[in-house]
This record gives sequence, structure tokens and C-alpha cells, in this order.
Amino acid sequence: MIAGMNRYRICWLVALISLLSANLSPGQAAESPRSRDRAAMARIANPPLGLPAVPTPADNPPTAEKIRLGRKLFLDRRLSHNGTLSCAMCHVPEQGFAVNEMATAVGKEGKSLRRNSPTLLNVAYMRSIFHDGRETSIENQAIAPLIAADEMANPSIGYLVQKIKALRDYDGLFEQGFGRGPTMETVGMAIASYERTLLSANSAFDRWYFGKEPAALGADAIRGFELFTGKAGCAACHTIEGRFALFMDHQFHDTSVGWYRAMVRDDSEQSVRVRLAPGVFVDLDAAAVRSVGKPLPADLGRYEVTLDPADYWRYKTPSLRNVALTAPYMHDGSLRTLPEVVAFYDRGGHPHPGIDPRIRALHLSQIERDSLVAFLNSLTGDNAEELVRDARSEKIGNPQ
Repeated sequence: MIAGMNRYRICWLVALISLLSANLSPGQAAESPRSRDRAAMARIANPPLGLPAVPTPADNPPTAEKIRLGRKLFLDRRLSHNGTLSCAMCHVPEQGFAVNEMATAVGKEGKSLRRNSPTLLNVAYMRSIFHDGRETSIENQAIAPLIAADEMANPSIGYLVQKIKALRDYDGLFEQGFGRGPTMETVGMAIASYERTLLSANSAFDRWYFGKEPAALGADAIRGFELFTGKAGCAACHTIEGRFALFMDHQFHDTSVGWYRAMVRDDSEQSVRVRLAPGVFVDLDAAAVRSVGKPLPADLGRYEVTLDPADYWRYKTPSLRNVALTAPYMHDGSLRTLPEVVAFYDRGGHPHPGIDPRIRALHLSQIERDSLVAFLNSLTGDNAEELVRDARSEKIGNPQ
């Protein structure tokens, strides 16, 4: 009798657990590290609809061990000099792997940086990294913020490597991934391996355009697409190929934003919008703000890399995939919303010698501007929440 009751209780508990699991959403269901890593590897092997094959370097092929290690490094605040910053604090998973609250990134001890944090979604396809394109691989880029004096501020690569070696929860992880311990090279390769898994597409646009699903896209977004590829001319730089679309041309352009900020805005600006708390802003006198803060260094764009005067105020074309998730916009975060971006290009930016000739007044109607915004909103991948869950699944030790 007792044995029968025990069997009954066991069966009841199994049924209850099954019922609870069945009622969990996919994001709530428990995922083992192994299944998570398999899913990440599968994204690289078979990218979502609308994306091409993922380019991977011959000396850093993806493996589950590298991806797991890279995810851990990406979220670990202990890797900054004072233990307060991680990669994920300038590329917040819940904010499109960018930062929505601030125009530009914040570095060591709250210092404002010159530029907006670009999204890492689909960074695997970038031929050059940073707004000025100064790096040519994710492996190299991943190291730069770790030793930049105004970002994570480690005094040297050697110091960072020794710090990682002293963290016991990293014991054996580099050896599993690379057959050797942490070095400048393996740190960059691990973070890059994780970042290559941040692939997001299969958007409503992709299902309509590449998947040939007529009902996937609304009429307003379809009108926006027609404007995007026609009258508005956006597709000249945010390109669409026959079988995929990265919505970028890998080139550098003077959109007039950098010129305006350097030559006009900082002298003419009457007020500055300051964020006090989430959703709480106040407009302060620009001169008062400048009086209590150190001016940001001049930003000359691509010129800082090439030293070619023709590259003054040119910045890399960003991808428009998932653009609805990654506000604010432009290299300096000066445009807060997609309607502001569309209005900026509609009026032809800030005309000046050197502005890209494709930027001109478009004379769009309000309906046309709204349609372009609807199209841009249709470019959000269907797995954004999955990528957030994947990132936050990694548990990091307390900062030291």
C-alpha cells in the first residue's frame, strides 16, 4: 500500500512538473548550456532568412566551447579596470545590443564618449568595425575597448590577461576552446566567436520579400519599401541583394551630421536635453552644460584613419536590420527616433561642400514619411528575444 502511494506521489509530481513546463513560454523553459550552444552554432551554420552565409576566419572556426567562453567574457564586469563595466553595458542585449537611453556611450567613471554604441546584431557581416572603420576584424575590435583609457581602461593587455588567469571560474575554459590559456589573441577570438552568433533576421520584410509570403507585410510598409528603393533613394547605400539584404554598402559617407556638429551645432545650440532617469528628461542651457563638463574631442570621422582630407566627416553606413531596436541614431546619437531620421533625410540634411551628393531634399508627404517608418519597423528579426535570453543565461561571478 505504502509503495503504491509512493508511486502515486511520484507520478503526480512528474505530471505536475510536465504541466508546469508545458505552460512555460519558450523563453521561460529551462535550457541547458549544451542546447543553447547548439542553437548558437545552428544560427551560424544556417542563418535566418534574409542573411547570407556567415564569413568565419580560417584560424577561428566556431565551436561551442569558444562561444560559451566568449559569452562569459562579454558579460563579465570584472574585466574592466575598476570592475564596473562589461561589453554588455555598452551593447545591452535588451536594447538591441546597443544603448537606447543615451546618445553616446559611457565609459570609465561615467565619462561620456564621442560616439553612439553601434548594435552588434549581425556584426558577423561587417568588413570594417567602428563608425570610422578603423578595425578590420571582430577579433581585433573586441580587444580595443578593454584597453581604451576612457572605456574599460585596463592599463595593458598583459594586465588584463593576468586578471583573467586569477579568476578561478575561467580555469580550463580557454584550454577547452583553444588548447592554450588566455592571451590577447584568444580573448579576442572568444568574444568574436560569441558575437558571430548574434544573427537576427527572418523579419516581416524577409518573409514578404525573400519568403514570398504576400500577407507578411502591411500595405503601409510595402509603400515604404517602394519609396526606400525608389523616390527616397535609401537603397543606394542601404543595399538589397538578390538573395539577401544587409542594408549596408560597407562604404563611408558624409551625411552632414559630423560636419554640422563640428562646425555649427556646438556654437548655435541653445539647450541640451539631459536624461535624469528612465523617461525623465530636462532641457538645460547649453552654455551651462559646457561650463561643467570637459568638451568632447573633435570627431573627424574616417579622416582619423586615412588622413585623407576627402574623408572628413565620413562615417560607415550602418545596417538597417533591427533598426527599430537600436535608437538613438547616427554616429553621435543625435537623432532620437526613426521619424526624426526620416525627416532629416527628407529635408536634405545640412547642405555643405562635401556632403554626399545622394543626400538631397526629397519633398516627401507626411504619408510617405510614415510609410518609410513603417518599412523600417518591419526589419526587426523574429529572434531578438531569443538572443537576449541566450546572453543573460550566462552567470558571472560577483565583480571583484
